[in-house]
Amino acid sequence: MMKYKGYLGEAFYDDNVRMFSGMVANARAIGTFYGATVEELEREFRATVDYYLDMCKRKGVEPEKPFSGRFNLRIPPELHSRIYQSAREENKSTNAWIVERLEGLC
Repeated sequence: MMKYKGYLGEAFYDDNVRMFSGMVANARAIGTFYGATVEELEREFRATVDYYLDMCKRKGVEPEKPFSGRFNLRIPPELHSRIYQSAREENKSTNAWIVERLEGLC
């Protein structure tokens, strides 16, 4: 995973074209990028993010903010207690327990 200005880049190697391809993982509005080497891929990732931010600035548009991975959730205290107990029974943190459940839904 690559990081630049709060954006995260994921990369994959495509052995059919013998290149790396990547995408910005935490912002839907930014396109893909490519590179024949790791260095080129990283450079293209940064260039893609910079281009997107510059384009937004020129158009007077607010750029899509990267997902932080955090969000607040208000739940009834009784449910919070049950979640906590379930996580403890599985020897997991509350966060890890909830993430596992949510990943199963998507």
